[in-house]
Amino acid sequence: MTDSFMKWFPDSLGLEQNKAARWGYEQGLMLKAVERVWQRTGERKYFDYIVRTINYSLPPDGSSIARFKLEDYNLDNINTGRVLLTLSQQPGLEQQRYHTAAQLLHKQLEGQPTTKEGGYWHKKRYTHQMWLDGLYMAEPFAAEYSKLFNKPTGFDHVALQFAQVEKHLVDAKTGLLYHGYDESREQQWANKTTGQSPNFWGRGMGWYAMALVDVLDYFPKNHPQRQNLIKYLQRLAPVLAKYQDPKTGGWWQVSDQAGRAGNYIETSASCMFVYALQKGVRLGYLDKKYVAVARRGYQGIVKQFVQPEPDGTLALNGTVSVGGLGGTPYRDGSYEYYLSEPLKKNDFKGVGPFIMASVEMEMAK
Repeated sequence: MTDSFMKWFPDSLGLEQNKAARWGYEQGLMLKAVERVWQRTGERKYFDYIVRTINYSLPPDGSSIARFKLEDYNLDNINTGRVLLTLSQQPGLEQQRYHTAAQLLHKQLEGQPTTKEGGYWHKKRYTHQMWLDGLYMAEPFAAEYSKLFNKPTGFDHVALQFAQVEKHLVDAKTGLLYHGYDESREQQWANKTTGQSPNFWGRGMGWYAMALVDVLDYFPKNHPQRQNLIKYLQRLAPVLAKYQDPKTGGWWQVSDQAGRAGNYIETSASCMFVYALQKGVRLGYLDKKYVAVARRGYQGIVKQFVQPEPDGTLALNGTVSVGGLGGTPYRDGSYEYYLSEPLKKNDFKGVGPFIMASVEMEMAK
């Protein structure tokens, strides 16, 4: 699938109509997937692809990032910083260039607006709101940055974000997580008592699950909150197993509404859960019984959504294009809203996690 992706975008992901591409989380998601393949295979072409893409967005000194606006305080803009951190450690490259650019992103986090309890607003314009998506967008970067540059208090901030999600977004009855939380209770979608959005969105929980297994790569073994992060993952794993579709092995777009009219098995969430569960088992956080859950999920994805193309590439179908709350036009978080967003072929939010899940499944052989 990685080679197919590189045929779709043969030079890089760095250009968009002959200028630097928009700096955003999908670019970072795909490059991290390519990075995993490079680490697994050692093939230089994958590394070179990553470098070309990133270099289109940076001047030689790394003092700015094309089409990045710190003042937006948008957590989605942090995720690609993980690739900057990788490149800042590679011999033969101008490491300081990537370090300097990563510092810009970290500066955003230092000024990111927060709830009264310290949870990051998803974006400056989404006032008082935490979304599950934001945990993947910001926290693996923040944890790795804290490790690389000896910022021990950074781990405390990372742990706090997960603690806030567990406090405000976990449903006590099902164990599933609501997509968003509005501290002010002002949004139309927010429950006036809890501040929670009304539904359980598959990919939202997928972002959260991936964030958990990825931040643990960098958390010090002796940090007092490390065990809590593992406990959050261990709490989530049986919930994911329970809500896995027994027929297809996948997970539903609206997670607790299996078989309801209009609902469907969604690719990106399924890939994310497979990745998180399999990686969690590999690293010893989860019981080995979850290998069967991950394997069933992966086999279902390959059977239902991977499509050979006439040119010899592979395509991935069935990824919902977007999911959000509020904004214009207004997204009310209803069941009907989540089903109204279109499905997209070869969407990066599906392809990236599929590649990551594939690497994990290959490592498990």
